[in-house]
Amino acid sequence: MSAWEDIGARLAAGEASLLGLWGEPGRVHLAVLEPSPQPPPPSPQPPPAGGGGEQSPLPLREGVGGGEGSPPTIRHFAFDCPDGHYPSLARVHSPALRLERTLRDLYGLIPEGLPDPRPWIAHGPTPTAYEFLPVEGEGLHQTPVGPVHAGIIEPGHFRFTCDGETVVRLEQRLGYTHKGIEALLAGAEIAVAARIAARSCGDSTVAYSLAFARAVEEATGAAPPPRAVWLRALAAELERLANHLGDIGGVCNDASFALMQAHCAMLRERVLRAANACFGHRLMMDFVMPGGVSRDLPEAAPALLLDLVSQLRSGFPPLVRLYDGTASLQDRTNGTGILSADLARQFAAGGYVGRASGRDFDARRDLGYAPYDQLAFVVPVRAEGDVNARVWVRIDEIAASLGLIEQILDRVPDGPLAVALPPRAGEGLALVEGFRGDVLAWVRMDAGRVARAHLRDPSWFQWPLLEAAAKGNIVADFPLCNKSFNCAYSGTDL
Repeated sequence: MSAWEDIGARLAAGEASLLGLWGEPGRVHLAVLEPSPQPPPPSPQPPPAGGGGEQSPLPLREGVGGGEGSPPTIRHFAFDCPDGHYPSLARVHSPALRLERTLRDLYGLIPEGLPDPRPWIAHGPTPTAYEFLPVEGEGLHQTPVGPVHAGIIEPGHFRFTCDGETVVRLEQRLGYTHKGIEALLAGAEIAVAARIAARSCGDSTVAYSLAFARAVEEATGAAPPPRAVWLRALAAELERLANHLGDIGGVCNDASFALMQAHCAMLRERVLRAANACFGHRLMMDFVMPGGVSRDLPEAAPALLLDLVSQLRSGFPPLVRLYDGTASLQDRTNGTGILSADLARQFAAGGYVGRASGRDFDARRDLGYAPYDQLAFVVPVRAEGDVNARVWVRIDEIAASLGLIEQILDRVPDGPLAVALPPRAGEGLALVEGFRGDVLAWVRMDAGRVARAHLRDPSWFQWPLLEAAAKGNIVADFPLCNKSFNCAYSGTDL
């Protein structure tokens, strides 16, 4: 127990970041990210004669794979609790709160000292009886939204407490479509489990498939062939492109600038059609598999993808100029939905949410997994933390992905596509960079089958931050805040 409490103290002090918290009967698991040791700062140097321009406080970091210094360390802890009780981490580290509520609902594991005893996944026969947190103040009113929405999206409830049009508190209620992914994975054959993992969250098919495959490969000691590793990255960058284009258009549409959405949707459609032609599915389902990939690129694929890169390089910059030069649009996105750097760091916010608020982390670069350890790309980071910053991180990541696709096509080796997985028992854990942020996968293998597995979407740590970012904004700007985060309902209903 002392080790568990020690890591809790380190999380509370900001000396480590929470990556995941999951369970099984009689046991709680914890994964954390610990930063690499930092080299001593260089000795101060006198400024050059004549001075120089100001340095950006958050410069773009460019390099190959893992960047400068040693990569951070992922540590996995397990705490046996045969009596079903364990010390709550949420007492000292609030990002663990919803995860601990979920463990209690799914496994009956009781976090002692849990600050919020309400259920999270277990809605019960009368979900409307859920007690939202009280807010006191004269003239406040509540606006309930959802769980059924006007669009064709997954269910989620938002309870706004407002002072006039200003949001005083936003509270979410999720979990309406919990899918029982961990129960479906337990005992499944590897091929079946891989298909389930790929369907956990449809807009992140490749990211989930890659995380699951890498975890299985670590557990079994299998090494996928080099060609498969490079083709996986190619699919991952196409997935990133499609989603970023869709998100940028969606943010603009929520500001009533439908022209941008129309043009971004056309570019996104070109990416999806290219994915279908190259990988056999618009969302690239079942392409990445443990041990390698399921199919090779068609002969015409390299030329098709290079043509796609050319189309995006010519068609996307005019849209960026339109976005940046439309005063009415900029008025809606600048200064709206600000997420502080402190909260982004505390919750280890992944992807564009964290990077738009100064958290300089990208699993591709910082963990340096293949083939990104051999590729040059820029990780954009901004300090403003508003809707506009989250849009611009996506814009810059689109440019980076186009360059990565060109590098991959130029360097992808020939060779086999997959290796057989040995029927070996073991555990594996992987963290990969999806378009939304880092996706975690943990598996325990038992003679060719998945004994236990856990998948964690970055939205677990982003949804609570949306509540914070919406506070102080007007209700009419919530759609902008919401779309700029684009948290996954499905990703937290696993």
